Amino acid sequence: MDFTESLQKIRTSSGLSQEQFAQAIDVSRQAVQKWETGASKPGIEHLIKISKYFGVSVDSIIFGNERREEEELTKSSPIFPDYNALPPWEMYAQELDVEYRQCVDEGKDISMYKDLFEAVSRMPKSNEKKIIADQLFSIVVNAPQTESYKYDEPSELAAIKKLRRNSCSTERCNAEFKNGKIKNFEKKISGAWYGRIAGCLLGKTVEGIRTPELKRLLKESGNYPMHRYIFAIDVTEQMYRDFKFNFKGRCFADKISCAPSDDDTNYTVLASVLIDKYGRDFTPANVLQLWTEAQPKSAYCTAERVAFCNAVKGYVPPYSAVYQNPYREWIGAQIRADYFGYINPGNPEAAAEMAFKDASISHVKNGIYGEMFVAAMISYAAVCDDITEIVKAGMSQIPATSRLYEAVKRILDDYAGGMDEKEAFARIHGEYDEFNGHDWCHVISNCLIVVASLLYGKGDFGKSICLAVQTGFDTDCNGATVGSVLGMRGGESCIGEEWKKPINGKLDTTIFGVGRVSIEDLVKKTMKHIAQ
Repeated sequence: MDFTESLQKIRTSSGLSQEQFAQAIDVSRQAVQKWETGASKPGIEHLIKISKYFGVSVDSIIFGNERREEEELTKSSPIFPDYNALPPWEMYAQELDVEYRQCVDEGKDISMYKDLFEAVSRMPKSNEKKIIADQLFSIVVNAPQTESYKYDEPSELAAIKKLRRNSCSTERCNAEFKNGKIKNFEKKISGAWYGRIAGCLLGKTVEGIRTPELKRLLKESGNYPMHRYIFAIDVTEQMYRDFKFNFKGRCFADKISCAPSDDDTNYTVLASVLIDKYGRDFTPANVLQLWTEAQPKSAYCTAERVAFCNAVKGYVPPYSAVYQNPYREWIGAQIRADYFGYINPGNPEAAAEMAFKDASISHVKNGIYGEMFVAAMISYAAVCDDITEIVKAGMSQIPATSRLYEAVKRILDDYAGGMDEKEAFARIHGEYDEFNGHDWCHVISNCLIVVASLLYGKGDFGKSICLAVQTGFDTDCNGATVGSVLGMRGGESCIGEEWKKPINGKLDTTIFGVGRVSIEDLVKKTMKHIAQ
């Protein structure tokens, strides 16, 4: 449709003669006649008059587009995202139940809003739900502490340091390392890498499973108590049909040619990229910048996905960890600790401070402490064989006034008091509900599994990572952390060939420009960063 046809259609569809049309826009009938025959065209001022009078766009007059029946559509109906296409990690309004539980854990006085949180949680995905959720977030931010709350849990490093108790001395540790008293240290670093990767692989196969089905799988395959990897042949056709857990597409140790990519190992490799790029004095902003450059959004989960999206929107640390992040005390930071322990052998404080800078972009309070705790343990494991002392070294770097400190201390006290293995793990399950997503992925529940596995595994690599995995909850994360601590403690020789063989000395990552890497190269780079 050309201009002349478009103009005629606008006039005739309105039921106007050329004379009436001319009067409407204040021109002569002859002018309208010339426009419709193509003898001339209206000037811009007349096009605007036609547009306003007949409710059509100027481009539709000139180019012959259909009349904008509801050109005012965008005015009366603003454009919204497709909320049904957004995953929960990117839509705060979908996780209000998690937010409420997190607030209660933190001691925020919001009990009077419980019914409102529950009601909004039940609303279908919509812009209205988002608007109300935004208001609830404002309430959360400004909520006071309950008077009876007994914990003091800052998210700033200086305040954290003031609340430490019996901070682990690093002078002796550093001296031992620098004076060469730690023999074959490269083997310890190799053990730490292999330990993390093997522990991750062990738990990756069943990540997300709940223990009733996990125990059935292990028992029916002759692997209970767990003592080896889970193989594809362990899963029967009956299990594929009966289990709620979906085994399809899972990573089985007998079906791989190297260690597959996983966030638990991606972050450790990414930390080595961080030190390469920014050095040991990196900042939280450096970490967040690297995240947005080094991996796709899909590589990040829960609190990390929130921080990634917040970074894209311009929120800088620590606000990237705080803005609409209901996962701020989940396990995500704890699984990013290892490399900071690797490159600070015998210096738990330095390891914990690096871990703090990393954790603070996505977590607060105990979410931060979890990463500091693990980094310090791994650092101390380089110079100490005593598992209890390694755990205490981790505790020395976090506030003694925190929920995490209290929970870990109780595990240590119970162990020292003679509580047996079965009762210890049953107690964790009794206090945390693995069928509740918040409990399943929280830093404290999973940290307790790590500590109990280290203690009751008594330094045996295979037994310890198997305890961490067969207990359930976040299986690959916990297996990886336990493996990393013990690999550093005992070196590569403490890890049996049955655990290393499926890995074939290689690891896949999703990091841009890195891809598949050899563990030998990772060890060499780690040694270089230690020497810096």
